[in-house]
Amino acid sequence: MENSLQKDFLGAKIGMWLFLFTEIILFGGLFLLYAVDLSKYADDFHKAGQELNVSIGTINTLVLITSSFFIALSITTLRLGKKKITVYLVALTILSAIVFLINKYFEWSAKISHGIYPNSDHLITLPKGEITFYNLYYIMTGLHAVHVLLGIIILSVVCLLLVKNRVTADNFIILENSALYWHLVDLIWIFLYPLFYLIA
Repeated sequence: MENSLQKDFLGAKIGMWLFLFTEIILFGGLFLLYAVDLSKYADDFHKAGQELNVSIGTINTLVLITSSFFIALSITTLRLGKKKITVYLVALTILSAIVFLINKYFEWSAKISHGIYPNSDHLITLPKGEITFYNLYYIMTGLHAVHVLLGIIILSVVCLLLVKNRVTADNFIILENSALYWHLVDLIWIFLYPLFYLIA
């Protein structure tokens, strides 16, 4: 029985790493596209990047880094048998993700209110490099936001399973895999942040 459980854990881990690999390929392709366009429109990218709200980008970066700490700590507390603290830590991770999306909503709303969104009348009057920058900005940060939303759903399920004792110190693979997914979401943002907000 124990060997069967270990095989299930191993299979679940391998499956998660394969899934994360496909995500890396997806965003890796977008990062490559960004690099090619940056080399073509360096000045336009710099000008467009100055229009983004660095404060919100920085706050969101800190929020995600903190959330990764929460979810990593939750595995340790669960293995120590501190289920209540584990539930709180997962809930704090979810709350951090919600804060991230709220900040992103206000940031996007500000840009949209100024007519800066794909195919807007204002955007198409800008230089081609700036149009490319904003299109990539919406595609890449939007795709990342979808991953954050999926993370909220996944972690909410994990939190419920913790409360129902379906995830325990002896059976925590779903928490571990969810943490891996969340770390990837965090890592992707750590690349997106300097590319769009700190571009030289």
